[in-house]
Amino acid sequence: MKNTIDVLMSRLRMKQLHLLIALDDHKSLHKAAGVLSMTQSAASKVLHELESMFEAPLFERSKTGMLPNQFGHCIIRYARLMASDLTSLCHDIAEIRSGRGGRLAVGTIMGAVPEVLVPILNWLHTRQPNLSIEVVEDTSLRMLSMLDDGRLDLVIGRASVSDQPSKYHYQPLGDESISVVVGYAHPPFEEELTLKDLKDHRWLVYPGHMPLHSLLQREMDLAGISMPSNQIATASTFVTVTILQRSTDLVALLPTDVAKLFVAHQMVRILPLKLQSKYQTFGIVTRKGGTLSPAADQFIQLLRDRNLVH
Repeated sequence: MKNTIDVLMSRLRMKQLHLLIALDDHKSLHKAAGVLSMTQSAASKVLHELESMFEAPLFERSKTGMLPNQFGHCIIRYARLMASDLTSLCHDIAEIRSGRGGRLAVGTIMGAVPEVLVPILNWLHTRQPNLSIEVVEDTSLRMLSMLDDGRLDLVIGRASVSDQPSKYHYQPLGDESISVVVGYAHPPFEEELTLKDLKDHRWLVYPGHMPLHSLLQREMDLAGISMPSNQIATASTFVTVTILQRSTDLVALLPTDVAKLFVAHQMVRILPLKLQSKYQTFGIVTRKGGTLSPAADQFIQLLRDRNLVH
């Protein structure tokens, strides 16, 4: 490609990037033009300018509409990042002018919520009471996608699940231990258990795309037993604990720190069962090449002050 960064900087316009994002969202040039208050011919001209600039077609037409090809996907990802960064810039400038505290968007895996995330949020609230904070709890893979798109400032999770982990900065925090739990009404077990001892129990499991589903599958394989066919699947911790509370024959996996929180409120019991799989390490994940907001920098510094960052 003959274009240099100077050429791109001189010719690339936000209107063009917004059109790419709208096309990705709506899969239709007509609908994308309408969203941007443009005529379809004007939108077509802008798209042609972009394809000429990058010397490649960016979309393919299909029965479901206009779909980005590999060039389109690449440029759209950066278009979303630039749009997000500009939105954050405008928001931060407005916050500075108004005297308020800015915005922070944090993604986290479930196991890091009680002992890692919550204390830091409390500290930030004390130091910056006007800071607006958004917390997203999901799998690391989904949150990395949100980090790529600029919708999250940082992730407390795992970069290793990405097919390109080297594109992230990763600072380890600790290990996420996993416990086997039952409802608090379940009679307590006094002796050490194995998975085979729970053969008369039904399992509450996580959906197949979630790491805890894979962990349970691996544990079942190591124990020489099959995954139960009468399982109940849910990705919700609230649903899991609520169902466990109403049953004495259901069992589930929970991150140990999360389980301890519910034990303290007499909602679940942790079984004396040691899993064979190694604990999974998690840490702080940020984009390489990106600039952290002051609030994100402070978040990480607070983790360092509490000796959580290794």
